[in-house]
Amino acid sequence: MYFFILNAFTSSLATYAAVASISSPSHSYLLTSRSLRPSTDLTISNKVIAPDGFSRSTTLAGGTFPGPLIKANKGDHFAINVVNKLNDSFMLTSISVHWHGLFQNGTNYADGVSFVTQCPIPPNYSFLHAFDAPNQAGTYWYHSHYSTQQCDGLRGPLVIYDPDDPLSYLYDVDDETTIISIADWYHIVSTILRYIIGVSPDSTLINGLGRYVGGPESELAVVNVEYGKRYRLRLIGMSCEPSFKFSIDGHNLTVIETDGILTEPLLVDSLRIFAGQRYSVILTTDKPVNNYWLRALPSTTGSTFDGGLNCAILRYIGAPAADPATDYTDSTMPMLETNLHPLINPGAAGIPEYGKADINLNLVVDNIGGLFFINGAVYEPPIVPVLLQILSGAQDATDLMPIGSVIVLEANQVVELTMTTNGFGAPHPIHLHGHPFDVVHSGGASDFNYLNPVRRDVVSSGAAGEKMVIRWVTDNSGPWFLHCHIDWHLNAGFAIVMAESPSETQMHLKGLPTAWGDLCPAYDSLTSQLGAVDSYAEAANITTLLLPDH
Repeated sequence: MYFFILNAFTSSLATYAAVASISSPSHSYLLTSRSLRPSTDLTISNKVIAPDGFSRSTTLAGGTFPGPLIKANKGDHFAINVVNKLNDSFMLTSISVHWHGLFQNGTNYADGVSFVTQCPIPPNYSFLHAFDAPNQAGTYWYHSHYSTQQCDGLRGPLVIYDPDDPLSYLYDVDDETTIISIADWYHIVSTILRYIIGVSPDSTLINGLGRYVGGPESELAVVNVEYGKRYRLRLIGMSCEPSFKFSIDGHNLTVIETDGILTEPLLVDSLRIFAGQRYSVILTTDKPVNNYWLRALPSTTGSTFDGGLNCAILRYIGAPAADPATDYTDSTMPMLETNLHPLINPGAAGIPEYGKADINLNLVVDNIGGLFFINGAVYEPPIVPVLLQILSGAQDATDLMPIGSVIVLEANQVVELTMTTNGFGAPHPIHLHGHPFDVVHSGGASDFNYLNPVRRDVVSSGAAGEKMVIRWVTDNSGPWFLHCHIDWHLNAGFAIVMAESPSETQMHLKGLPTAWGDLCPAYDSLTSQLGAVDSYAEAANITTLLLPDH
């Protein structure tokens, strides 16, 4: 009931033009193919780009959307120095960067979550994220974790390759050219959109390119393949809001990875990707040499493929440089989450029966006036990061801010979390930091599975009123964020902090950089995050469906 298309509000775009530095597009924005090693500078800056033909100022890593690939091998040490060069006063000028899916065991301070594990990095400051990811390999990504900043462009892929991948016999090609990012894109800056209930994106970008309704016939991304080979496509859902139904005309796909966890191979002809989720799929190029539509239909109401919307191009070598003429057909073999099973060490921890874990949590999510309440509390970022509170001596939930949004968990316990979401916005992609989890009951499923449930780090909550149940083990001391990965919903309070064995956090941390302690005084000294613009007033010029000013 809350959804609407922002493009319809053309009268307010003139106001926005002054805010977002709109210029007339003169050329298509092209993504440059490049990668960074795990020890690198990652510079964040503002830049005007037109990935769908509409020019706007953005917040980018490395000057591109998506940001450069961070490419590592299993066992590599990460030392990523995030450098803040932001200067556009109409957008957030401080930053934090989260390394999505990496567990940060012993390095909670490097998780990159504003006001949970750190203060944001102010302009002209940098912070070195030094951490290891032992025993992790797969498809990950990085993105801003400060308010709704990632929706302005701070998103990029991160892949850890395994030279001894047990499923390598299934594919011939796995490199930078087979990474496929799927993102929503907005023509209005997020500092305005974050106040609006029911935001809809203007376009879908696949590998940084797309088209929007009524816009120019902008260039689309092309995935080049050679006949007779098998490609490991790494699909990354870099969405701020919608999920996407992914398919390639005329081709089946074999799923072999969910969120960094290898799965038993599963043959499908389509799969739905929620915000934050990743899949590896094997594509066998055994069809006639031609161009084929690669499709990512967003869950946004009224989405179509007309005129190349929500599409990229799969182009066999030897095919002409032209848009495909292939037709869309309904999926007959869609991926079902309950059919995904871990390849290695399947099975949920603890007694295989509902409610028989060491810690049993029941979270009920309600939406009232656009705000999200978890067990009656709306998450509001605290002034002092939760990790700093713990290191300063706060140990109990009653001592930790924000009140009502922190759950303290004992160490080395099996946790079973049941979530029921009511009202607006479902299904919600739920992400837990610091851990993978076993989905013992997918949203909408009829049965429980403790024997070999899918293991991942982002799961759909299911439709409104449905129940989702996950399990994990508390073997990583520190405060870990559990939240909806729709940025607009997180901004509206859909989050909670799991404070895992606070009394052991200090001992569990592998050192604490001096620069980490310097972030809060530097951030607190800022007079404002924005310039003279009144973002709430600008939002009110677009619609009356607004969140409270905060």
